[in-house]
Amino acid sequence: MSVATLNVAFDAEGFMTNPKEWTKDIAGFLADEEGIVPLTDRHWAVIDFVRGEFAKSGESPTLRTITKKSGVDTKELYALFPKGPAKKVARVAGLGKPKGCI
Repeated sequence: MSVATLNVAFDAEGFMTNPKEWTKDIAGFLADEEGIVPLTDRHWAVIDFVRGEFAKSGESPTLRTITKKSGVDTKELYALFPKGPAKKVARVAGLGKPKGCI
């Protein structure tokens, strides 16, 4: 099974275009594409946090918001989602690219 067989749309940068179509299975596929496997409880804590923030604001939270409010500090966040954690966690969580990310 692949993400393609799930009939989910992505933008040119690989972010889901409809966050409501996201599932934990899709998260697993996207994490695998990002080289983040297996997803641990700490990964899920961040993913659940960003999805919750998105549900409130309609936007992917910034790196600063994640590190200030999720209970995961900057060092751990970079260990969990190396090389661009805000962007990677947003992608795995089925959200759009966070504002301010290049």
